[in-house]
Amino acid sequence: MVGRVVKPHGVHGELMVDVSTDSADLRFAVGSVLFVTSRDGSVSRTLTVTAARPHSGRLLVCFEGVADRDAADALRNAVLCAHTVDLPPIEDPDEFYDHQLEGLAVLTVTGDVVGTVREIMHGAGGELLVVDRADGREALVPFVRQIVPEVDVRGGRVLLDPPPGLLDEE
Repeated sequence: MVGRVVKPHGVHGELMVDVSTDSADLRFAVGSVLFVTSRDGSVSRTLTVTAARPHSGRLLVCFEGVADRDAADALRNAVLCAHTVDLPPIEDPDEFYDHQLEGLAVLTVTGDVVGTVREIMHGAGGELLVVDRADGREALVPFVRQIVPEVDVRGGRVLLDPPPGLLDEE
């Protein structure tokens, strides 16, 4: 994931985007093609960037074929992804692309099944793993080494050492 559409901006199809990539200049360069999916995964397509500019800590992005507010509003909350074949390899063993983590099984260090990573939320305070719990609830887990001591992409799992209260019933 390289970003998420927040909302339309103006009446000419411009979109406000929360960026979740360290390579925003590359990913949102004019001519870049992004894979777009609705948050529930029901609609997907590709869009080509025609313009992008910074605005209040976010990007305002225009896409080919999104020419008015109605077309832009149809993309509200959509997830923007780069094609994985276009992504450069990551040298740091403690860094991951979101798509590598999504779908991994989540277990505690004692072997208890917690659930599955649904998505990664990027915020000012850092990243959170959004975990669909085995009991049907959702857990937000800070993606820091103290709580997530091991990520085994090849093994398909994430280990948690949750502090007291993180996974308690509400």
